[in-house]
Amino acid sequence: MTGVHDLGLFVVAGLLLKDGRWSDARRVQILFAAGVVSLGIGLLWAMQFPIIKLLWTSTYVLVSCGISAILLAIFHLLTDVLGWRRWAQPFVWIGMNAITIYLVGNIVNFRKLADRFVGGDVAIAMGRHGELLRSVVALGLVLTLAWYLHRLQTGWRGIAVQFSAFCGRWSHQW
Repeated sequence: MTGVHDLGLFVVAGLLLKDGRWSDARRVQILFAAGVVSLGIGLLWAMQFPIIKLLWTSTYVLVSCGISAILLAIFHLLTDVLGWRRWAQPFVWIGMNAITIYLVGNIVNFRKLADRFVGGDVAIAMGRHGELLRSVVALGLVLTLAWYLHRLQTGWRGIAVQFSAFCGRWSHQW
C-alpha cells in the first residue's frame, strides 16, 4: 500500500458522503467502523512490520487512514448531522485562503512576529510555558490574517483592491 491507496480510500469516503442512498447517521457509522477496522489492522500488522512515515509503509497507510476516517466521521457528525458549525469557522477561513496563507507564511515569519509581542521578558516570566505562549500568539496572528482575508471574500484579489483603494487608485478592472 502506498499514498495512492491512501488517496483511493478517501475518494471512496467522498463518494460515500455524496451518495444520497445513505442517511447521515449511517454514513457516520460506516466511516467510523471503517476507520476502526483500518486502525486495528494497521496496529496489529505493526507488530511484524513497523509504522514508518518516511517510507509510507503499508502499516503507516492503514493507521493514518484509520485515524483520518475516524476524525472525518466525528467532524461529519458534529458539523453536518448535528449542525454545530460555529466552532469550525476558523477552519473555513484557513481553507478558503490556504494558498494565500501559505505564501504569506513564507514571506512573514509569524514566529518572530509573535516574539515581538510575547518574547523576551514575557517569555522568561512564563518559564517553560513561554514557548507555548509564543506558538499560540503566532497561531492567533495567522488566524487573524485568515479572518481578514475571509472578510474580504476574495483572497489576493481583495488585498489588491484594498491596497488600490488605500493608495487612491481604485480600479474596476480587477
